[in-house]
Amino acid sequence: MISLTRYAWLSLATAVATMVLKGVAAWVTGSLGLLSDALESFVNLGAALVALYTLGVATRRPDEKHPFGYSKAEYFSSAVEGALILLAALAIVATAVPRLIEPQPILRFDIGIFISLLAAALNLGTALTLLRAGKRHDSIALEADAHHLLTDVWTSIGVVAGVGATVLTGWLALDPLIAIAVAVHIVFTGAKVLRRSVLGLMDRALPEPDQERIRAILEPYRADGLDYHALRTRRAGRLRLVEMHLLVPGEMSVREGHRIADEIEDRIRAELPGSAVLTHLEPIEDPASYRDEELFR
Repeated sequence: MISLTRYAWLSLATAVATMVLKGVAAWVTGSLGLLSDALESFVNLGAALVALYTLGVATRRPDEKHPFGYSKAEYFSSAVEGALILLAALAIVATAVPRLIEPQPILRFDIGIFISLLAAALNLGTALTLLRAGKRHDSIALEADAHHLLTDVWTSIGVVAGVGATVLTGWLALDPLIAIAVAVHIVFTGAKVLRRSVLGLMDRALPEPDQERIRAILEPYRADGLDYHALRTRRAGRLRLVEMHLLVPGEMSVREGHRIADEIEDRIRAELPGSAVLTHLEPIEDPASYRDEELFR
């Protein structure tokens, strides 16, 4: 838990710092584009707070009330982050429309741009750190936060370029138009984050490459007179869950069947770290072993 929550604390500290920096940049320049960038950093702060809490919950050990553990809590963090992104987009549009009708000049452009780029550099460093940690620990919450921060970096660069174009061309309506473009961009980010969370909560199967690796382990056993069916997979946060029915010859001893099942489970766990594997032994000759096969197709 410590190794994960420390990254959430890093994200939280970065969110506070960038929100302040971008807020100052927006205040100094009066730019709505920079203000929209600052609002997205406010979303980062909310997301970091949620991630800090849910990562602590997700790493709790299974108990009587939650025998399968708490790993799915990470999906709630990702879902809240997606919702906050969409709310930020609405706030940006609501602020931009009046300024589109009555454009305002941009002041002290050079100072504002410097501060904004400093905030973007801070976000980039944190995003790359979180992305590496998310992949290393298989954490959807950290990966979602990292991708959001990377999106924020590109948003900042786009805003800076757009504000610079506004100053150079003198077309003041460009500033609120940039803010609206930022809002549209982050809507897509929010929708993507929400979709990933919903699919996880709906127990979607593991990606096809992961399933292929499982089948590659199982197929050679067919040459020894064994078989399998009812293979089911899903993911719960950092945990992969794999279930199957293992069909063995009826004359095989329970000890030998159990040994083979343990061997298969160990190989799957080695191939897909962080997996919980459950096998159910059935006699291959018994028609009753195939009655429930249709349920898992």
